[in-house]
Amino acid sequence: MIIKRFNKLIHLISFRALLFIVLAATALLQFFLMIDNVRGVTYDIQLTELSPETIRSSKTVEDTVKTEIERENAEKAVDPVYIYKDEVPSQRATFVTTIFDIALEVKKDIAEAEEEIPQAEQIKMLRSGLKDIFDNHQNLILSDAQLLNVLSASQPNLESARDALATLVEVNLNYPLRKDSLLPYRNELESKIRQQPSISEGLMSVAIVIGRAAIVETEVLDEEKTAIAKQQAKEAVEPTRILQGQIIVQEGEVITREIYRQLELLGMLDSEESIKPIAGLIILILLQMSFLFVLFDRTEKDIASKRNELLVTIIVYVIALIMMKLIALISTNFDLMIAFIFPSALVTMLVRVLANDRTASIVTIITAASAGIIFHEGLSGILQMDTALYILFGGFASIIFMRSLEKRTDILQAVGIVTLVNIVFIAFYILMGQSGYGMKEVAFYVAAAIISGLLSGALMMGLLPYFESAFGLLSVVRLIELSNPNHPLLKKILTETPGTYHHSIMVANLAEAACEAIGADGLLARVGCYYHDVGKTRRPLFFIENQMGTNPHDTMAPESSAEIIIAHTTDGAELLRKHKMPQEIIDICLQHHGTSTLKFFLFKAKEEGKELDESVFRYPGPKPQTKEAAIISIADSVEAAVRSMQHPNAEKIQKLVQTIIQDRVQDDQFDECDISLKELKKIEDVLCETLNGTFHSRIEYPKE
Repeated sequence: MIIKRFNKLIHLISFRALLFIVLAATALLQFFLMIDNVRGVTYDIQLTELSPETIRSSKTVEDTVKTEIERENAEKAVDPVYIYKDEVPSQRATFVTTIFDIALEVKKDIAEAEEEIPQAEQIKMLRSGLKDIFDNHQNLILSDAQLLNVLSASQPNLESARDALATLVEVNLNYPLRKDSLLPYRNELESKIRQQPSISEGLMSVAIVIGRAAIVETEVLDEEKTAIAKQQAKEAVEPTRILQGQIIVQEGEVITREIYRQLELLGMLDSEESIKPIAGLIILILLQMSFLFVLFDRTEKDIASKRNELLVTIIVYVIALIMMKLIALISTNFDLMIAFIFPSALVTMLVRVLANDRTASIVTIITAASAGIIFHEGLSGILQMDTALYILFGGFASIIFMRSLEKRTDILQAVGIVTLVNIVFIAFYILMGQSGYGMKEVAFYVAAAIISGLLSGALMMGLLPYFESAFGLLSVVRLIELSNPNHPLLKKILTETPGTYHHSIMVANLAEAACEAIGADGLLARVGCYYHDVGKTRRPLFFIENQMGTNPHDTMAPESSAEIIIAHTTDGAELLRKHKMPQEIIDICLQHHGTSTLKFFLFKAKEEGKELDESVFRYPGPKPQTKEAAIISIADSVEAAVRSMQHPNAEKIQKLVQTIIQDRVQDDQFDECDISLKELKKIEDVLCETLNGTFHSRIEYPKE
């Protein structure tokens, strides 16, 4: 057990090493094939030179410099947001009233004083009362003489001046007034004050100073809302972009600083070539190879099969890359897109036939992505999506509709559907492009779609034999060829051992039906049955189905008879190898008897009283390694046993089939394949049903 696990680990490590090496080599080759397609076009141009040609932008990029200028202009164009404060007029009227009321109170205090207060002290008292107002209003400046005039005025004059001035201030502030327009309004108010008869001459200068100080802005700047408005204006400006295909400079035009800046921004100068596209290509290739690594690493097959599928898949993929690169190189000589000539379903069909549907699906996606890069044009986006989609639709059409390859008409049908899908996609491409294509252009694209579909089928059929021969693969097409009755070995079996030929056909019918019931490969089982007894052609008369009367075994020693019968498996394998038959067919030939015992000759030897080792009467094997080989071993024994049965009926057939299967299980013949008891029950049911249909009872016609 430990040795088996160790060997399995060694095989796993060696396959992973091979997988890593193959994928690394593929990635390196793919990188060098595709690097020119991502570098883009650059120019060796200097300032003030004349442009050698008309240069267009190879991509769409944001011109951040122009965008910022546009946003700054938009911000400057925003008017400040002002708020009108309707409480200001009454507040400023109160401000005027408060000054005069303080003056009246000070005047009253002076009048009520017991001693006469000097004028200087009176002025000091009034200035002290107005201190807070003076501190908060720097533009309110009253001289001592003006304060003395206030104190000298009578109470009625003060009250009259107060009321008149407060009214003027409140009325003149009842509309929006900003800080930058205060001076004209103050001058206007001063003029109105001078025209007020209710203000005495002595209080006129005081009223003017207070009135001018009372005029303040009623509409103030809202900095928060202004900032929000400016920000909204900036955000509303769409980024200025240099569009893909936009003309940057005309041929013969002087390279100005602005043009040079745009070329620099686009990375279209030799000195400004960016490594970003190259890094992007590396990421894409690593992603593709990662998918393939996981796909093959997790495939549950034997190492040899995995190795063959890996190499076949990679070789097909590399062939596709080289074909696409060659088409891309000559496409510059055409005004139309000749990428549509590429056989869109070639990779998918080959990998599907040589590997499986899952691998074909993954490789189709990977090939489409690579095609998008290789066929990438200077004025297209990151990928040439039309060609990528073209390959995706063509490839998956072949997976969906190429369900079987047992007939050449199946291949022709798949090619026809792929061609139809190609044409439909071309129609989509022409209509979505909204270009004014003429009849010649439309005819070219339709012809390209037809050529692509036909090439997919033709190249698949042409390349398939080379892959099968190089890697020893057994495809459906190869199996169909081997099932042709004109094959030399089948003709040899038919002419030299007609009984064996008929037996092989019957076993093939049984085995195919049983395999399809449990999901095994029915076609492989059928073809394997055709050749499983080819070794009997070496000594045909020693096998009962080919005898015409005399049985040579009647006069032979049991061990000699057993040796001849047992040898038909190894003789058949030798003959199959000589004709370069697939290993799967050779394995079926060697394994269809496993290591079972020739009980007839063993019992005959015992009846003769011979003490012989039982191994002399056992087949050399190996035991069946696959479900197909196990089913053929059962079907082979069942067909021979039922054919020798007298008056077979459903009950006898079922009992016989059960006995043969149980005998195989008890003899441990199925220990080395993954067939289950549940599957053996299904096989039993199918064999019984098929045999009942073959050996049904017939009407007994009356004798004349």
